[in-house]
Amino acid sequence: VLFDLPTETKTDTKNYRRFVDVLEKDGFTRFQFSIFLRHCTSQDNAKVHIKRVKQNLPPKGHVCIFHITDKQFSMMEVFISQKKEELPRPAQQLEIF
Repeated sequence: VLFDLPTETKTDTKNYRRFVDVLEKDGFTRFQFSIFLRHCTSQDNAKVHIKRVKQNLPPKGHVCIFHITDKQFSMMEVFISQKKEELPRPAQQLEIF
């Protein structure tokens, strides 16, 4: 989930914080300031989390949800201050359905 939300007013800031809290409670981890990641073990599992994000969209701002495969994620290269960093490993998750 990538987003750009306004924080110009107290209400905007409250909506931003609420949205971030929803993402974190749903198992997303912060990758960058406005980018959150969540590993899903299947397409069906991803649909559940996408639905939750959509149900909690803030009233203002831009939100983008996109899917990538494990293979595509593993090909990403991440650099911090010109030093190559290891990619975060997907969390081991137990699913009960």
